[in-house]
Amino acid sequence: MGLWGKRRDMVVHEEDPYNAEPPRQVLAQAPCTPLDAFYVRSHGPVPRIDLDTWCLRVDGLVERPAAWSPAQLRDRFEPAEVTATLQCAGNRRAELMAVRDIPGEAPWGPGAISTARWGGVRLRDVLDAAGIGEGAAHVAFAAPDVSQHARPAQPFGGSVPLAKALSEEVLLAWEMNGEPLPAVHGAPVRVVVPGWIGARSVKWLHRISVQADPSDSYFQATAYRMLPADTDLDQAGPGAGISLGPVPLNCDFLSPDTGTRCPSGHAEVAGYAFAGYGGGVARVDVSADGGGTWVQAELDPQVSPWSWRMWRVTLELPAGEHELLARAWDFGGATQPESPRSLWNPQGYGNNAWARLRVSCP
Repeated sequence: MGLWGKRRDMVVHEEDPYNAEPPRQVLAQAPCTPLDAFYVRSHGPVPRIDLDTWCLRVDGLVERPAAWSPAQLRDRFEPAEVTATLQCAGNRRAELMAVRDIPGEAPWGPGAISTARWGGVRLRDVLDAAGIGEGAAHVAFAAPDVSQHARPAQPFGGSVPLAKALSEEVLLAWEMNGEPLPAVHGAPVRVVVPGWIGARSVKWLHRISVQADPSDSYFQATAYRMLPADTDLDQAGPGAGISLGPVPLNCDFLSPDTGTRCPSGHAEVAGYAFAGYGGGVARVDVSADGGGTWVQAELDPQVSPWSWRMWRVTLELPAGEHELLARAWDFGGATQPESPRSLWNPQGYGNNAWARLRVSCP
């Protein structure tokens, strides 16, 4: 095994803090991603937590501030489970970097996305127990992992609107795929906010604050914001751009891998599609001739409204070099933009352009 119990073939972008994604074809093997292959996005070193003293504090605009131990959370609240896909806001950033450099950011490929069956309790049940007070509009999450990438260095944090926090799918989770939550994924407890960028699913959670305004954490007020392409990052202060939340419609290839040599003739191609905002993936089109013609892929059943859909298609590929294209459609008839050029931004977030895969058929 590799670092933190991960596969040795993980694509490691940084060892400390650990940031890594699995190879494409590993993600294609099952609707739920094995724990040893689930991508990891960390902003600081994994914190050392004393489980004997750890508690989750709930404060702010609540009627009954509280502190819950792991045992109290399990005993007091009804267990809940959701199968949900988490996607890093920088997923597929490498394609944006090919358009124009993005200094200081990891060149994530298409594997900064994974799906798990999460177990724990509903956040809304914990908030109801605390009693939501007048003026509440946002729920902020705080963790102890300190990031040196923040300005100034500070613990990780973020928030979601109260309406999302009260949705039944949002969990305080301590299980992944029926197993205890691994340390690198946020043990003892993390938030899971299905459909939203992974940064809002805060790991190593130790405080929940109900408040009138969004979190003032660097990772909410300055990072994870969609800035115009001409923004000077040195001049952009807190609040600039658009705070990222729901994940836009996206898809990519998982098998074969890029640069693969495929036998000419029938080629089996597979991938994923994900509509994080809950709109659902209705169709995936794949082209082998630069978008001149498209064929519809077969969609696997969707495990939950908050999970990706796997797709597959058989293409007729003559001998030669080919660039395959894929695009998803949601049930509202919306599809993905064609080119990453139109999506480039100075922090490399939100690339959901048509997927492209180069293969060679001898």
